[in-house]
Parts: sequence; structure tokens; C-alpha cells
Amino acid sequence: MTKTILAILAHPDDESFGLGGTLALYAGKGYDTYYVCATRGEAGTVDEKHLQGFKNTAEMRTDELMRAAKELGLKEVFFLGYRDSGMPGMDANQHPDAQVNAPIEEVAGRIVKYIRDLKPDVVITFDPIGGYKHPDHIHVHKATVLAFSKADDTSFHPEAGLPFKPKALYFQVFPRSFLKWMTRLMPLFGKDPTKFGRNGDINLKELAEVDFPVHVRLDIRSVAEVKRKAGAQHASQGGMQMRRGLMGFITKVFGEKEDYMRAYPPVDKGFKRENDLFIGW
Repeated sequence: MTKTILAILAHPDDESFGLGGTLALYAGKGYDTYYVCATRGEAGTVDEKHLQGFKNTAEMRTDELMRAAKELGLKEVFFLGYRDSGMPGMDANQHPDAQVNAPIEEVAGRIVKYIRDLKPDVVITFDPIGGYKHPDHIHVHKATVLAFSKADDTSFHPEAGLPFKPKALYFQVFPRSFLKWMTRLMPLFGKDPTKFGRNGDINLKELAEVDFPVHVRLDIRSVAEVKRKAGAQHASQGGMQMRRGLMGFITKVFGEKEDYMRAYPPVDKGFKRENDLFIGW
């Protein structure tokens, strides 16, 4: 029987820059891999040249996502229908359709439909701080956790399908040793670790202080080129640049790997780190 993995994230590019290696790895093994994307990245910063031929940012970023999905071997991509909320303080926060303005239970209701329809063995989402504290990342994390916990509850959004319980829930995490090294190395490259990212709105020093356990470490060297090609499709969000310069150097130092914390089933104290999302439970 074919195994199924479902990633539930917030924006076009999250599936490639963050856990593209994981999705490509399992797609390459013949597993069914799906992506549920909460928004179409409307609030992303985009240079005018990338919008040529598209009516707006959402259409352009959706096109980038669909091309990246093809590179990763995803079986299908779905959208929850919300609008990108942007980072704190942006006007996009106030839009009535912004993801963060939707009740968590409402979002969970939309997510649970895909869990019940697709019947994944494994569900993946962001860690509790959304990787780098993006409001949409945190919001979809909370909604996914709720949807996962209630997926087999007949009273929770009964209109969303018959009850079903996936076998495991994982949060993608970044090892804090990695972030701590980045905060030390960045100044050597003339970079401020408190103003990381395309818009300088990510504080790596702050993120390095929040620690999550790593229960699964995936070796993605065999699909590193696939991940690179998928990321390149998101040219409006950095594309190839994500694999060059400082980030490229860090990857070479720490290796091609993607890390996960297992949220369900609960992890015993004597747990030994696994190298596969489909074992150990």
C-alpha cells in the first residue's frame, strides 16, 4: 500500500526552501506527497520584473509554486483560500481575508477536510514559533495541530468527511546550534544577524534562544539538486540566491539535512534519533 505524506504550510516557497528535500526524498521513493498551502503569498516583496505577464503577485507566486511542485514530484497542491498576512506591522495584517484574522477552528476545519480526504500516514507543519515567527506560520501550526488532534472526532466539522487518524505529526525544526553558528558567522560576512532575510525582518539571535528537540534527521544529499531546482522556481523570493552566499556556505559546513520534532505519537525519554519519518512509531 502506498504511503502518504501531507505538508501543511503557509506560503508558496515554504514547500521548497524549508522542507523541499523531505518532499523530494519521499516522492522519489514512490510515496504520495501533497501540499496544502494556506495562502498565495500576496504580501511577499516582489520586484516588478517578476510580475511581467501576471495580473498580480498572487497569480505569479502561485505559478512559481506549481512549477516547484513539479520539480519536487508532488502529487497535488491545494489552497486553503486565505490571504498572506505579511510580517507584524504590515498593512496586510489588517486585510479581512488575512489568514491571521480567521479563527483557528475555522482554519482547522478546512485542514481536517484534506486530512480525511487524503488519509496521510504522516503530517508535517511548522514548529510552534513558525520557524522564524512569521504570524501565518504560527497560525497554520496551531490550526494543523488542532485539525490533527480532532481528525478522528466525529463531532469536529462532520461536514469535512469521515473520521481518520494519521499515524504521526512532525514539526520541521532548525537545530539551534546551526542558528547560533549563523549568528557568529554572519558578522564576518558583513551581515547583521538581527536583520536577516530579504526584508531584514528576522532576528536570528532571538530565534537561536528557542530550542526544540530533533527526533528525526533526514539526509537529503541524494535530492539536494532537486531541492535546488524547486527553490529556483521561486525567483521572486530569492530563488537561486537561497543556495548561494552565506546560506550556501552554512549548508556546506553543516551538510544537507532536514530536521524534525515528533509531536505525535509522544516521544519517550529514551528515544533515539531516527533517520526516517516513517519509523519509530
